[in-house]
Amino acid sequence: MRKKRVNKYPTAFRKMALERLKSCRNATELATELGIHRTQLYKWRDQMEPVEEGPGPPANSRERELRKEIRELKRVLADKTLEVDFFKGALQKVEARRRSSGSSGGKASTTESGS
Repeated sequence: MRKKRVNKYPTAFRKMALERLKSCRNATELATELGIHRTQLYKWRDQMEPVEEGPGPPANSRERELRKEIRELKRVLADKTLEVDFFKGALQKVEARRRSSGSSGGKASTTESGS
């Protein structure tokens, strides 16, 4: 069994890649050129350059704003997914009750009023 290599890429390589990522137009092309997966660039960026949440102007306020928006959208999406799951379950229960009630779907019989 092979052990997984930890820190396969030296810190200097990572820093160079991140500097290039800041100015590149296509992260996929940069990753291909460097011989790494695109998501690795973003992992390194998040590890080495965390977004500041404290007071004061951040180094990249546009990026900070977009990350906040992404976090909020992910939260809202998770809430909506829970709602959808709840309503799907409720609908399945209602449909199961209708099927088990044994109704043929025909018109119910009633007695005529003698008035």
